[in-house]
Amino acid sequence: MNIVVIGAQWGDEGKGKIVDFLAGNADSIVRFSGGANAGHTIVADGEQYALHLIPSGILYAGKKVILGSGMVIDPESLFAELALLETRGIDWKGRVFISERAHLVLPRYRALDRERDARRKKPIGTTGRGIGETYAMKSERDGIRL
Repeated sequence: MNIVVIGAQWGDEGKGKIVDFLAGNADSIVRFSGGANAGHTIVADGEQYALHLIPSGILYAGKKVILGSGMVIDPESLFAELALLETRGIDWKGRVFISERAHLVLPRYRALDRERDARRKKPIGTTGRGIGETYAMKSERDGIRL
């Protein structure tokens, strides 16, 4: 059986809690979109984990997690998150997979993201992490895939 959790809106609507609830009984946990601009906090065995890119299923031993083709991945954020998990005793090696079609957030995209927002008549209040710029490039077929 395949179970899919899809949110009806952007923002905090409890998707992470539902995914975490279901992850214990899943073989693989796949995140299909998004970037490191937001995150979710999970408490497992009394430990608190703030995750931004990696699905919470990584906290369950032996579960595979997949960063899907709709994601925009900042390598700096990804490696920092993996290092944090490792220092907390979470064995992620051989369990994290990334789609070759996911797009990379390059360091210069952060500045481009902030500049684009500053030029708007009504700024949207970007996080400045390059997520919007990467998605814009992806939609223009001009981005860099993993």
